[in-house]
Amino acid sequence: MDYFCRMILVDTHTHLYLEQFEDDRREVVESAMKAGVKNMLLPNIDSGSMDAMNKLQEQFPASCLPMMGLHPTSVKEDYQHELKLVEEELKTGKYIAVGEIGMDLYWDKSFRDQQEVVLRKQLQLAKEFKLPVSIHTREAFDEIHRVVKEELSDDLAGIFHCFTGTSDEADKIIDIGFKLGIGGVVTFRNSKLGEVIRNISLEHLVLETDSPFLTPVPYRGKRNQSSYLTYIAEKIAEVKGIDMQEVAEITTYNASAIFKLEIN
Repeated sequence: MDYFCRMILVDTHTHLYLEQFEDDRREVVESAMKAGVKNMLLPNIDSGSMDAMNKLQEQFPASCLPMMGLHPTSVKEDYQHELKLVEEELKTGKYIAVGEIGMDLYWDKSFRDQQEVVLRKQLQLAKEFKLPVSIHTREAFDEIHRVVKEELSDDLAGIFHCFTGTSDEADKIIDIGFKLGIGGVVTFRNSKLGEVIRNISLEHLVLETDSPFLTPVPYRGKRNQSSYLTYIAEKIAEVKGIDMQEVAEITTYNASAIFKLEIN
């Protein structure tokens, strides 16, 4: 633990405001900070998550930093109303990114067209407010990549969160100037992600937990939390045959550059 404390890490994607942390949220945040996780970036889901997310940010204003966006699985009949709320919130200037946005065709394809409309609109909002984006993709990489490329400009940058794709998909993300968000999946025994990122430069990677989901080994199957980011950094170092400190320094620099964080 002393070794971890000398490092500065950034969890670029964590839902610490969800009900899974209702009983020990403060302890979870404090344990992450003790493990060297300086910032925990909070992606929004929809109008139902805004209050809890912003309350957590008020409790830990220097550590827990909120994003604003509409998650693709929350795109339903009322998507226009939800989008309007996102836009109004972004006008307040208190968010560090537009997220979590994207497309998810794994669970439900009935709102596929609306998901694309919502993704495009939120990319445009990101450009308007000069904010990075955090992109969720599941069974929809080609669709998302096409829309992002169509909206690409000097004002658009961000992360493909929870990247678990192929080398070809990684190359396509890197080619448009986006980063790969690497989480607990890289530690899974049967995961191919380690092989994919082995020869990808650290300059293209950032770290995330996606807490409370996708818990890394050795806690797989239990609730994830931001302090477990150290296990993800450790695994990447192992895969690449480098020092964990190097992983921490470069991925933290990447995160600070994207989200305009002050890292000391």
